[in-house]
Amino acid sequence: MTIRVEILQFLHYNPSSTRVEIAAGLSDTLNERTLRRIISEAILQGDIVVEGKGRATRYSLSAQAQLMMPLDIDTYFLKDIDERKVQESFNFDLIRATLPQVDIFTTDELERLEVAHQAFLKNMATLSEVEYRKEMERLGVDLSWKSSQIEGNTYSLLETERLLKEKLTAAGKTKEEAVMLLNHKDALDFVLDNPDYLKEISVRRIEDIHGILTKELGVGTGIRTRRVGITGTNYRPLDNEFQIREALEDSCNLINGKENIFEKALLALVLLSYIQAFSDGNKRTARITSNAILMAWGYCPLSFRTVDSVDYKKAMLMFYEQNNIAAFKQIFIEQYEFATKNYF
Repeated sequence: MTIRVEILQFLHYNPSSTRVEIAAGLSDTLNERTLRRIISEAILQGDIVVEGKGRATRYSLSAQAQLMMPLDIDTYFLKDIDERKVQESFNFDLIRATLPQVDIFTTDELERLEVAHQAFLKNMATLSEVEYRKEMERLGVDLSWKSSQIEGNTYSLLETERLLKEKLTAAGKTKEEAVMLLNHKDALDFVLDNPDYLKEISVRRIEDIHGILTKELGVGTGIRTRRVGITGTNYRPLDNEFQIREALEDSCNLINGKENIFEKALLALVLLSYIQAFSDGNKRTARITSNAILMAWGYCPLSFRTVDSVDYKKAMLMFYEQNNIAAFKQIFIEQYEFATKNYF
């Protein structure tokens, strides 16, 4: 970790700190001149904001740095749930003020994604419609399995393939597990049959996707009207139906207003999970919606096949608790590269 990143991490957890406090919080002793230089450079780059003057000067992270800077996720989760300093309540400013003003991906990250996308387009140019549907079926099996596994489903990948292709359930599994997987297939089939359905997203269309994913699972339809808690975190989602709808509408406007397709897809993935608009099935809805956006604009969907479920959940919790997208963004980039190399 560089000294600059260490300073930014310190300010993330200790906003409105003096230069003396920053120096004391670093792992190595730093001379005054070097510390001043690094802080000045970070101010010029928009990562640190200054409060006060003279001896009253204090430093905090900018909203963009708070969102984008890499945090040590393993160290963060060494602390128990009640020991972590978290953003406990829903942050409307994140959607209304911060995210509209920032570029989510760096130039280098966009170059990585674009290289992968061009490889996908090159491969797609050689596929017939039948071959494309066959590859989508293969990716769909992987996505249905991994997306359900993240939610606690115990079907193996081979058992999932057998269920989706031959309608044969696995011994010792519950009916609900099979239904969850079959619903994923139905949702993907719906997106394939209606490729432009989520080119522009709306609350109603997100509700439609949620309805397909949760049918016959005893999950209430439509936006929830009661409180929900999230295991493993003290972050509390909105509990007012009208505010939930407002947050969804704000997110739809934000996503539709973004020009970059990767930004659209990533924001759908994290914000629909963050809002927790439904009593259950929020992350599944987010994954299908995100993929539907990618497909609608001619991009490769993600299967998430190689994501460790615990890493996925930690990255999501980091967004809930710290409004920091860095870990989840890395998952998105790696999974896009994986998908373009292994499908189509």
